[in-house]
Parts: sequence; C-alpha cells; structure tokens
Amino acid sequence: MKVIVCLKRVPDTGTRIRIGVSGSAIDPAGVKYIISPYDEYAIELGLQQRDVSSESELTLLTLDDVSAQEVLRKGLAMGADSAVLLTGDFDMDGLRTAKALAKELESSESQLVLFGIKAADDDQQQVGPMVAALIGRPCVTGVLFFQILDGKAVCHREVDSATEVVEVDLPAVLTIAKGPHEPRIATLKNIMAAKNKPLEVKAAVLTESRVHVRGLFEPSSRPPGRIVGKGPDAVSELIRVLREEAKAI
Repeated sequence: MKVIVCLKRVPDTGTRIRIGVSGSAIDPAGVKYIISPYDEYAIELGLQQRDVSSESELTLLTLDDVSAQEVLRKGLAMGADSAVLLTGDFDMDGLRTAKALAKELESSESQLVLFGIKAADDDQQQVGPMVAALIGRPCVTGVLFFQILDGKAVCHREVDSATEVVEVDLPAVLTIAKGPHEPRIATLKNIMAAKNKPLEVKAAVLTESRVHVRGLFEPSSRPPGRIVGKGPDAVSELIRVLREEAKAI
C-alpha cells in the first residue's frame, strides 16, 4: 500500500510571535518551525499502516519554500520513506493550496492520503476535504484511528460523547485528529538515516490567490486586577462589582 501524508510547517506553539513590518504577516526572525501537531498524528497512523507490509511505503508532501526541507527531514526521521516539497508562495487561500496538492496527487497511485484535521496556525480545517473533492476521492474527517479491511478503511471518529464508525472505499482521503496513538519520537539512528532518504524538490503549480490578509493585530491587553477586600466582608462588594460593573451576573 502507498500512503501519502500531506503536512504543513508551522511556528512552534511555544514560539513568541511578532508582527512583521508589513503588518500583514509575522516576523520570521527567530521563529522555530515544526510539523503541525495534528500532521504528526497523521504520520504516525500512516507509519503504522506502512509497517503492516514490507511492500508498503509512506511519502510526505508539502507546499512551502525551500526552508521546509528541515521539517520534512524530521518526518523522514520518524520513519517516512521519502518526501516531496512543492515550492511556491503560499498564503491563507486554502483552495489554492488544495489545488496545488491535488495537481501533484491526481496521478498518484496512493491508496491513502492523510492530513492532520487542521493546521496549528490558521485552523481552517478545509484543505483535506478540498483535495478529496478535487481528485474525486471519498473523505472522512476527524479520524481517531482506522483499520484497512478488504479494500476499505474502517474509521473511528469522536462525535459528542460517542464514537462513530465510518467505512469508506479505497482510495480515500482521511483527516486525522488526536487519537490514542502518540507520534513516535525519532531515534538518533533514524535521524542520521533521514539525511540520505529521497527528498524531491519541484515547483508547485499554483493558481491566483483569492484570499489576502489585510492586517494582523496583537490581542488586547487585559486591565489590571483589582482587590475589592479581604475575607467574608468582601463578598457583598464582590457581588456588587460583578453585577453592576462587570455585568457578569
């Protein structure tokens, strides 16, 4: 079985983000980039499926600039067999991204294309289903884990307080949520081996963007805290402040 995992490079969730001089993008200086965490879950489930058969393979695919090779190597160190980097300018237009990925995937013989359910930076949750529609494959979103049985993917999804089981014919596109399987940690041996794994870099086929970021803004600062009193005697004043000033009760 051939599995392709589409991933996105995002700023580390612990990185301090600053707005760039343009006012419409972040300042990349000093920003550490990682594989979007949900994409790591997709890689893990893809690796588990790949490991079922010695004839299976797992390929990583992303749209980014050439500096994204670093995070692709991290995915290769987790155990992926190869990677493809589509180079080009990318933005908030999810459909534009989906079309570029679909152009690469339309001739692919992969039985499974996996995405993280969403990216940690823009949280759009749309590229995976869009790609599925563009290449004419069924799609199941928010998959916790899945099994391949008789040419079908049996997917488990969390809905409210229950688990929904969805069966879909292969080839298919799945978007992966955080499930019971933690992404594996790359060993030193695999990190060294990843340096020699195939990583193809080629230009993406991009359409004109229809989404433009007009500006970024820092979150509003919170007003300073206020002590209304101490002990039981402060309760009545606290209730008054919450009711009359904060309008919270």
